Amino acid sequence: MNNNQQLGAIGLDIGGTKIAAGVVLWPSGEILARTIIPTNPTRGGQAVLKDTLDLARRLHDWAGSQQIEVSGIGAGVAELVDCKGNVTSSCTIDWRQVPVQMKLSEIAPAQVESDVRTAALAEAIFGAGRGHDLFTYITVGTGISYCLVQDGRPFKGAKVNAILLASSSLRTVCSHCGAKLHLVLEEFASGPAIAKRFTETRSGRSATTCEDVVRAASTGNKYAIEILTSAG
Repeated sequence: MNNNQQLGAIGLDIGGTKIAAGVVLWPSGEILARTIIPTNPTRGGQAVLKDTLDLARRLHDWAGSQQIEVSGIGAGVAELVDCKGNVTSSCTIDWRQVPVQMKLSEIAPAQVESDVRTAALAEAIFGAGRGHDLFTYITVGTGISYCLVQDGRPFKGAKVNAILLASSSLRTVCSHCGAKLHLVLEEFASGPAIAKRFTETRSGRSATTCEDVVRAASTGNKYAIEILTSAG
């Protein structure tokens, strides 16, 4: 690294709907370049991996053109990931037994981790978790998950799977009619679930993403407001 170079890293957030990526300076955390592409996981794991690698290479080339030395790549994946960076589930992206970390390491030293633990660590260093010895991070996206953070370190659990939150059934009482509800939280309050519930209302409008519902709520659409409130 010469005197004119800055130290940075490439961050990849690989979710079930989109892949968000950027070049980040260290230690400030400033994001210098951002890009988002659709994941389209139904195409298969290899197709998603190709897009991910191509995106990482483009960011690496851009960083070089800006005199930024890329010290590594951090990839958060919306799946279960073990301590060695291996993806061990295939609920959304079929990367089980796919050498994702090894392939990224051909571009720069890489570390693959579950997206929720990655985000929780970022909150501990740069965000709302700073200065707190103990906090819980909850993420609502294509799925719903959580991470307990102790002394700035995301808790992984005995089998590295301590991120599951919303796959089990939830028993609650409807705040409107008092009916007892038995539901799976991700099928009620995740991003795709919110969009699906809005499309099924009598509003006459459809939603592809949760963002569509949020926009409808901002214009006063009562169905959108009720769905977002109930999901929360």
